[in-house]
Amino acid sequence: MIKRITSLYFLLLALPAFAQLGGESTYQFLNLVSSPRQAALGGKIITNFDHDVTEALYNPASINYKMHNQLAVNYSSYLGGISYGTAAYAYTWDRHVQTFHFGVTYINYGTFDGYDVNGVSTGTFSGNEAAISAGYNYNIPFTDFYVGANLKVITSLLEQYNSVGGALDFGAMYINEDLDFHAALTVRNLGTQFSTYAGQNEPLPFEVNFGMSQTLENVSLRWHLTLENLQAWPIGVSNPARATTDLDGNQTQEKVSFFNNALRHLILGAELFPEGAFNIRLGYNFRRAEELRIEDQRNFSGLSAGIGIKLNKLRFSYTHARYTSASNTSFFGLQIDLQ
Repeated sequence: MIKRITSLYFLLLALPAFAQLGGESTYQFLNLVSSPRQAALGGKIITNFDHDVTEALYNPASINYKMHNQLAVNYSSYLGGISYGTAAYAYTWDRHVQTFHFGVTYINYGTFDGYDVNGVSTGTFSGNEAAISAGYNYNIPFTDFYVGANLKVITSLLEQYNSVGGALDFGAMYINEDLDFHAALTVRNLGTQFSTYAGQNEPLPFEVNFGMSQTLENVSLRWHLTLENLQAWPIGVSNPARATTDLDGNQTQEKVSFFNNALRHLILGAELFPEGAFNIRLGYNFRRAEELRIEDQRNFSGLSAGIGIKLNKLRFSYTHARYTSASNTSFFGLQIDLQ
């Protein structure tokens, strides 16, 4: 029974972990995109430093006074009937203590039919995971550098098996206001399981990302460039479905070149009218595009697009992300100014 549950657990992890090193760690949901804005820009954008209170779930160095009394909720009906969402809130105590950030990430894998080793039905069961975080940011005196950290408590339940863990995220950001240029580095999910599913301790989905962004001088457009999963090389794995067979029946596996491996670390995004009441966002995730593409068929995997609309104290966001011809995902977000 334990083997069946463990196998199912890793299968569930593979669904949401489109941009992870799948099957190598637990709590993979921790590295899902945190908001429609992030999803629209290709995912894992870490250089926004503005009102977007959800940004701090991914990079605590982005916590700032503009997030004060901002409440955000985000939801996505994900792949395979999976649903997940995030919520975030920030509060500025005063000019000296500055801003605290609080967040929640939740994923529900749905309901499944259970069977014992003899194939006899044992009823239905569900699976879900959640992480609660608290974060703080600090501006190094007399510099343009910001550093921040998130402390996360993680819970996971699959059938009667459960696990509890803890993790830390660290972020650093450099901001050049004259050039409107940002550069950031994040080290995510440094932690451990406090209790395991079945006595076997598993690593958390450790991840290192680096990003840059800048608003063009004469055009109201901000470009974003992110290098993801810098802790791993090579990142590409040959796809068995793309193996070729010659006339003698000899099979040759797909080869992932150095250049292809390098591209899989790259995410590009652009936001038109980033400071306006209405903005348009586009992104391209090279790894998602390569791993989900179909041979001899153009399906535009890796593309994402979204919009943001501000109405008084409300900000609405929507994103459509392209995965395969059979499956795409929509993200919805609402941010409320409580001041």
